[in-house]
Amino acid sequence: MSTTEPVRVVVIGGGANSEHEVGLASAASVAAALDPTRYEVARLTIDRDGGWRSADLPCSFPEAAAVLASADVVFPAVHGPDGEDGSLAALARLAGVPVVGSPVGAGAVAMDKWATKLVAEASGVAVAPGALLTRDERLDADATSLGAAVGPMPWIVKPVAGGSSFGVSRVDEPDQLDAGLAEAFAHDDRVLVERMLTGREVDVAVLERPDGELVVGPPLEVLNDAAGFFDADTKYDGSARFVLPAPLDPVVAERIDEVARTLFARLGCAGLARVDCFVTPEGAVVLNEVNTMPGLTAQSQLPKMFASVGVDYPDLLSDLVETARRPSTRSGTAVEAAR
Repeated sequence: MSTTEPVRVVVIGGGANSEHEVGLASAASVAAALDPTRYEVARLTIDRDGGWRSADLPCSFPEAAAVLASADVVFPAVHGPDGEDGSLAALARLAGVPVVGSPVGAGAVAMDKWATKLVAEASGVAVAPGALLTRDERLDADATSLGAAVGPMPWIVKPVAGGSSFGVSRVDEPDQLDAGLAEAFAHDDRVLVERMLTGREVDVAVLERPDGELVVGPPLEVLNDAAGFFDADTKYDGSARFVLPAPLDPVVAERIDEVARTLFARLGCAGLARVDCFVTPEGAVVLNEVNTMPGLTAQSQLPKMFASVGVDYPDLLSDLVETARRPSTRSGTAVEAAR
């Protein structure tokens, strides 16, 4: 292609999961904001039932795959399972098309909150005490047995693979445990029970520039009220309150930066990620989770973080596309967690 021809970007949105609406919003925002003088945008959408749409018209999977294969870059703005978990990165990789964001292994490992905790611990990053339950193990789980592994309540019960706080509950009393487990198991076959930490919720974003430089954006603090954690309703009903930049002790700010860079590298991430942490009253930084494809509307956390330091939304998206186009030696496989 000549240098004057626009780069064909296929933006994929929606998703066959509970974050479908979030994926629709991110994809619509990305497609509208990509510079039309530089990029030719085509749209694919995954319906809730797994069906595909091309330019909002129903299409078969082979037809969708042909659109994807025609791309110079695939931009998968799909959050959650069967999207952010490496599924779409794998599809693009098999089609031989560069993809915005993390490769297959990094997406899969980061989507698995239990595996992410193991990588973090092996990398010297603190995590909340927790226990993993499968559906079979749930039959024998009770507050006493879980308490031995997790510690005293309150607990947070959540699906292992998922986002946007769907299926997440706070458990303050033993008689709330069954309901919390039922809600989480409605979203996943594995559930994580974690001790709820007392402290501030502080998130940072990592952006990989086309020249390979990693930039960590300013910290954003999430102010939680009633539920005591950033639940799904608060995320999307307009009541969420943020402080940007979060006022942090310089030592704590430096540690969060270090944690973000460490996990980005150890997980094998690429392009972008949002790393969510807790800061305890003693100043310890504890990992909550890593999102390899966080919300990407102009009003989402990651774009707002970079906008606050002068990286406007279209330029952010351009950086992501150009980083994906850069020749890479990444294998697309999961990286070793730690030595």
